[in-house]
Amino acid sequence: MTRFRHWAPPLILILMLFAIWQLAASSGFMAGTLDLEDFLVPSPAQIFEVLWQDRDLLAENGRVTLVEIVAGFAVALVTGLLAASLLHLSPLLRRTSYPVIVASQTIPIIVIAPILVVWFGYGIGPKLAIISLICFFPIAVNTLDGLRSVDADSVRMMRTLEASRWQIFRRVEVPTALPFAFSGAKIAVAVAVIGAIFGEWAGSEKGLGHLMLQDNAQLMTDRLFASVFILSAIAILLFWLIGLVERRIVRWR
Repeated sequence: MTRFRHWAPPLILILMLFAIWQLAASSGFMAGTLDLEDFLVPSPAQIFEVLWQDRDLLAENGRVTLVEIVAGFAVALVTGLLAASLLHLSPLLRRTSYPVIVASQTIPIIVIAPILVVWFGYGIGPKLAIISLICFFPIAVNTLDGLRSVDADSVRMMRTLEASRWQIFRRVEVPTALPFAFSGAKIAVAVAVIGAIFGEWAGSEKGLGHLMLQDNAQLMTDRLFASVFILSAIAILLFWLIGLVERRIVRWR
């Protein structure tokens, strides 16, 4: 019952929005308001029909994009956690490298994506690089903030017990930073989907981003929306999985 009460409000809201969308699209109100042809404004029923009819095509391209997202996120997770740890343990490295990390986020990823494709081709490499670049920053920054937010009294107590720097890091600072790291990971996995699409738009032979470009050129808006639905489902699923892992590991939160 508690779980039902937790999920009922957002589920009801989503169903209401879909009902309004269905009514507005099927009645021609949306097309008339936007001054568009009816086929350019598909209803949810039409989108779900395409999801079923083209399920093999969507599933094949969806698997490609999912692999890119998971692999790119994994690279960003490892490098982000490692970078945050090194920056925390070395004040000199933090003073010299942190401004560079921040500055790297000011470069639009949509500008970098075509360059990476030109350098490394149409394989999975450029997609992993783009996703990793997008996901790295929230993981590294949040983890570093967590490491620096440790209680000073706890550190002093460990020092009085003659704990080494590694013991303080492992037993006090890492547990404190874990909730921050998971928060960064949740943000990163949500934007990883955006990175994958940017990478596929810049240059790819398959994937949902590649399929979306084809559908957009052919004005197949119903299948275009179907791809968007799948991408949203991937992001929600991965976000939920990270939350599940967090509840298993950060039991004290």
